[in-house]
Formats: sequence, structure tokens, C-alpha cells
Amino acid sequence: MKSSEFSESSAAESKGGAMASESGPLPTAPVRSRCSPVLTPLAYFLGQHLVVPAYFSAITITGQDRVPTAGPVILAPTHRARWDSILLPFATGRHVTGRDLRFMVTADEVKGLQGWFIRRLGGFAVNVRRPTVASLRYGIDLLIEGEMLVIYPEGGIRRDDRVHGLKPGLARLAVQAEAAESGLGLQVLPVDISYGEAYPNWRCPAQIHIGEPLLVQGYLKGQDTPEVLKAGAQQLTKDLQAQLEAMVASRQAIVAADPSLPAQN
Repeated sequence: MKSSEFSESSAAESKGGAMASESGPLPTAPVRSRCSPVLTPLAYFLGQHLVVPAYFSAITITGQDRVPTAGPVILAPTHRARWDSILLPFATGRHVTGRDLRFMVTADEVKGLQGWFIRRLGGFAVNVRRPTVASLRYGIDLLIEGEMLVIYPEGGIRRDDRVHGLKPGLARLAVQAEAAESGLGLQVLPVDISYGEAYPNWRCPAQIHIGEPLLVQGYLKGQDTPEVLKAGAQQLTKDLQAQLEAMVASRQAIVAADPSLPAQN
């Protein structure tokens, strides 16, 4: 699953920090997804007890205690394979936190039978080429409701073991959500996902490390003017990039120091 990059012209900010269109307040976005009371528990059960344990030889998870059991969260993982969207619920989902993940995906992926399942497992679409105000508003609404949202800040899948330049959409969404709801307390959690192979094959190892949270409120400095929101989003993007790079470098250093450990790609 891929995240999208929001264009700066997708919405205008009002003085109070809430998003607004030129003709008035943002329209409420139509419902784009839901967590099916039947399919979602089944998918989590199969992933937890069958799919993930059967496919991978070993799964190392660290930092699970940093994932809150309540309140708005954006998980910001590196994107190395399609398996990422199965391992994230395995590491942070309902059997760990009692919560279901909501994935932001590209509109191209929400088509046909696959799209039917994605929408009923908490995923919602954003058109990368023409991002809409409604899709941005929907993401903000989910965070205000206290959901845990997954956005891949690098965009598409990157097979090499380094952090690529982050798209600005995640940070823009985060600061807009925090500004729209006073005292929201939104956290952004960087996540490093890696595999024993660039293209994870059967019985290769996997590793998930959840880093220290970035508290979005601190980037607003008590203000919600357009200038502050823009600067805050830019700084949040830089800090998230630095934290992900540090996590990847730390993992690579540990592997380099101990040849007995499997190399991660």
C-alpha cells in the first residue's frame, strides 16, 4: 500500500486553523472505508496465527510499548515490500493494542475485488495525481476520532535499505489535524521495517522497530496561522526523516558488528 503526497493547493487554511475551501468550510467527506465486524477480526486472526508465522522464519519486534492503546496516532513506516501492510497489524494491531489500523492507500489500489477488501479492512483511497480536499478532510476526521492511521512517508516501495526523501503529505495532515482539534495530542511514530532479502521470500527473517514518538502539538508552538502550520509541517518532515535514518543506521551498525546476524535489506 502506498501513501500519497498532498498538493499545497488542495486546501486553504482559515485563521482559526481549520481547513476551508474558497467557498466556505470543508465539506464532510463521504464514508470511504470501515472496519468490517466480520472481515477485520478474521484478517487479523489469520495474519497473526497463520500467514505471518508460516511465511517468515523469525520476526523481531521492538518498541511495541510505544504504541498507545488510545488516542490519535500516525504510524510512519519505511516501505520495503507489500508485506509491510501485513506485518504492521501483526506488530501493532488489535491483539497488541486492541486497535484496528486505518491505511491510506492510492486510488489505483482500491479497485475491483482487492479494493472491496481494502475498504472493509480500514483502508481509504487518495488520488495521488489529483488529491482532493475531501480525502484530506477524511484523514483528519479519522485522527480526531482517535484512530491509528498508517501513512508510508516515502511513498512507494523502496527495495534498497536506506530512507528516501519523505513526501510532505503526512506532516501536512498531522499539523492540520492538531490545529483543527485543540489538545488533540496526535503522535507520529516512526517505524523501521526490514527483511532478510530485498524481495522477501519464504522463511526469510523480518524485523520491525517502533521508534520514539514525535508529538505534533510541539510543532504548532501554540499558534495555528498558515505560516506556523507550514513551518511546522516542514520541520516535522525533517525530524521524521532524521529519526528514520538514525533507526536504519543503528540496525545496520548492529548487523555489521555481529556477522552471525542475518543481513537486513
